[in-house]
Order: sequence, then C-alpha cells, then structure tokens
Amino acid sequence: MNSLQTVSRAFQAAGRAIVQKLPSSTTQRRVRFIAWATLVSQTLIVGTGGAVRLTGSGLGCPTWPRCTAESFVSTPEMGIHGIVEFGNRLLTFALVIIAIVAFAFVVRMRRERPELLRLAVLLGLGIPAQAVLGGITVLTNLNPWIVGLHFVVSAVLVAFATVFVYRVYRGRTLRQLIVPPAVRYLGLFAAASAWVTVLVGIVVTGSGPHAGDAGAARNGLDSELWQHVHSWPAYLTFALSLLLVVSAVRLGLPALRRATVALVAIELVQIAIGIAQARLGLPVILVGLHMVLACVLVSIMTLVLLTMRETEGSLARTMARSGAEPRADGERQLATAGQR
Repeated sequence: MNSLQTVSRAFQAAGRAIVQKLPSSTTQRRVRFIAWATLVSQTLIVGTGGAVRLTGSGLGCPTWPRCTAESFVSTPEMGIHGIVEFGNRLLTFALVIIAIVAFAFVVRMRRERPELLRLAVLLGLGIPAQAVLGGITVLTNLNPWIVGLHFVVSAVLVAFATVFVYRVYRGRTLRQLIVPPAVRYLGLFAAASAWVTVLVGIVVTGSGPHAGDAGAARNGLDSELWQHVHSWPAYLTFALSLLLVVSAVRLGLPALRRATVALVAIELVQIAIGIAQARLGLPVILVGLHMVLACVLVSIMTLVLLTMRETEGSLARTMARSGAEPRADGERQLATAGQR
C-alpha cells in the first residue's frame, strides 16, 4: 500500500509540475506562437488539398481511412498520386498536434480567458469534422459539391483561427463599436459580398477541368458563364473595401486602416490572378494560388470586422489615458466607453 501511495504522490507531483509549466493567465510568447501556427496550418492545408485536386491525385488513396484496403500509407505502386494524397492526409496529424498544444497552452487560462479555450476547442473539433468530410469526398468519387463543402469548412476554420490570433493579442472583443454604425454595416456588407464571391468561386471550380481525377464528375454548370457571375460579387467587394479604407482614414483609426489596406491589396492580387487564369486556360499554379489567397482574403476580412469593435486591451489603454484630450472621432468613442 505504501508503494502505491508513493507512486500516486509521484504522479501528482509530476502533474503539478506540468501544470505549472503551462502558460498562466498572462498571455505568453508561446501562446502567440501556437495561435499563429493554428492560422498558418489551417491555411496551408487548403494549399495541399488544392495540390491533390490539381495534380489529379484525388483518388491517389482510393479508400478511407486507409490509403489502400491493406495499408494506411501509400505504396510504391500508387506512384506520385498516392504520395500527394497521403501527404495531404499526413498534414492532418500536424493539425491535430497543434490543436492539442493550443488546448494545453490555454487551458490554465480558462477562468481569465475562457474565449481562448472555447476557440481552441472549436478549432480542434474542426479537424475530425474535416477528416470525415475528406473521407466522404473519397467515398463519393470526388463529388464536386462535397469537395466544395470541404473548402467552405476550411475557410470557416481559417476565420476562427484569425479570431483566435486576434484575441490572443488584443483580449476579448467587446460590444462597443469604435466606428459609426454606418461603417459597421459597410463592413458587414463587404464581408457578405466576400463570402458570396468565395462560394460562387467554389461552384465555378466544380464546373471546371480540375476535378481531382479523370473519372470524377463535374457539377454540369456552364463554366464560362459562371466565371462572369463569380466576378460580379468580387468587384462589388473591391468597391466596398475601397470605401472602408476611406472610412478608416477619415476616422483616424490606424489598426482599421492597416487592415482595410491589406484587404484591398489581397483583392487586387486575386482579381489579377482571376483574370489571368481565365485567359490562360486555368493553369494549375494560378488556380492553386487563387484557392489559398481566398482563405487569406477571408482571414483579412475577419480582421477588418474585429478591428471595428473595442477590445479589453484597447479599453484598458483608453482608461489609462482618460485624462487626455481625444484626438479623433474613434478615440473619442473609446474614451466615452472607458468612462462608462
């Protein structure tokens, strides 16, 4: 019995030592690192998934969860397609590791920063959901609608990962706006238009030549017509984003100005790539880049919306300088919120 008590105490001491090494309520550098790792990995897996489809490797592993009926890994007989498909599946394990580490890093903050724990859990649960969708994609012979849904979930996870990074740095987002309601509505319209652009782009991709496998079905829509339909919300988003830049400059909000300028820049690149790939016959490099940048666009648009609200960090800074004269409309609203 004494030996069992000794072992039990040893495990308890080891557990306490591990907990003590986890980040405390103060956000540390390693928490910031894992937040960025979450965002980057969620974006990169879109790139590897695109490589699977664009190289015709969608059925490189013809079954799921195994790669073949007898093996979990690709075999030499499967060639490059098996390697590409298995490589994409392998990246999922990297996401799992990052999700576990992220949870471990924020679990000790659950009382002071519960929003970080909720986001870490949500992002972690997104990984098995994506794995199941990937399996359904293979088992349905790369059905273009299932493939599209797979991409939509990835874009949503990128948005949540952006929120995770932002809140690690800025604290919880509060209800108080730092912009006039009209600017907030402008941002919401721009975000809705951006999501419509992404969704229509997925439909266009499902009608195009890059099916992931020579025998995979297409959605049967007119690809050339839907390319034009795809451009309409894209140009609307660009116009609304320009108005957001003007609004951010006039309000004197540096963070919002930087976010909106980045948004316009990525949209210009996306427009240029979209025109180029349509005129050059959809080269795989441009199509793949267009897919990854679509997730970057979602991330930056999410950032724009986040910067329109006050955070705990900005409120603390405002209250610290509450005796100073506000220098801009945005700062005046912050000062008023601080006094409340």
